Amino acid sequence: MRIRATVVAVTGAVALSAFVVPAAQAAGGGAHRSVDTQKALHAAASGRSTFTGSTGGTGTPYALDARFTGVSVNNGKPIVAGTTGRVSVPVTFKVTHGAGVDVTAGDTELDVFIYRGSFDEPANLLLGDYAPSCSNTSATVATCTGTIDILPGEELENADATGWRAAGYIVDWNDVDPRADDIDFSKVGFIENSALTTAKLQRLSKLTVNAAPEPVKKGKTLTVTGKLSRANWDSGTYAGYSTQPVKLQFRKKGSSTYTTVKTVKTSTTGSLKTTVKATVDGYFRYVFAGTSTTPAATAAGDFVDVK
Repeated sequence: MRIRATVVAVTGAVALSAFVVPAAQAAGGGAHRSVDTQKALHAAASGRSTFTGSTGGTGTPYALDARFTGVSVNNGKPIVAGTTGRVSVPVTFKVTHGAGVDVTAGDTELDVFIYRGSFDEPANLLLGDYAPSCSNTSATVATCTGTIDILPGEELENADATGWRAAGYIVDWNDVDPRADDIDFSKVGFIENSALTTAKLQRLSKLTVNAAPEPVKKGKTLTVTGKLSRANWDSGTYAGYSTQPVKLQFRKKGSSTYTTVKTVKTSTTGSLKTTVKATVDGYFRYVFAGTSTTPAATAAGDFVDVK
């Protein structure tokens, strides 16, 4: 398993410089190699004819004949996270490569991750606990699956509820030992791609409802209260979502269809309160349509017995 980290790129793009992770992985789901060698590869490939880093390596990695295609994060749906626990979403992609490249080989490593902000200087970056698993579907195409694993309480802030991009990298070590004191990087193949697809992160929302008094006499006034709240990643709590339009809906007992009674706006603390006339037995609920940063939410219906 990788060491979790929120990172900022060094000397350019994030792909090979951003991981604070332990040793040794191949493309079959193990943990990633150390960051020093990956930094060296990126630095060498991003404009320096030679590179001498903390590993003692020299040379320039050659451009690997490979590219990412068909990248999908969470099947194209927004990633919704609360304040605790772990959120894991699927990542799928293909690697199209030359006949001499095998991304399933033990000395090849790759990954796809998501980043917010610029590729050169990301504001945040999220990746999976393990490297993707790949299988060859032809001599030049591999199909891969992985995950993005998120610890909201440790890795997210409210500013992360926005659009993200996916990037990826592949390293073919060609039997070069990445732990060696003196690495000839000219024998190592390397490719990185940014903006492979987009992803969206949203703050989990919750919605409640209560209609009172219960039971109530026909024609009398019902007060319907509730609250709309959402995850606050800055504080690790749920906070009221203010001034949002929410629909009050009613379903008559014996019916399967809700109809909208009125639209109510939440208060500055996310509270909801309105009144209606009691007519027949049935269920009241609040429905929130969602926003770009917050998913839709529907309260469970509250039954009212009308006498």
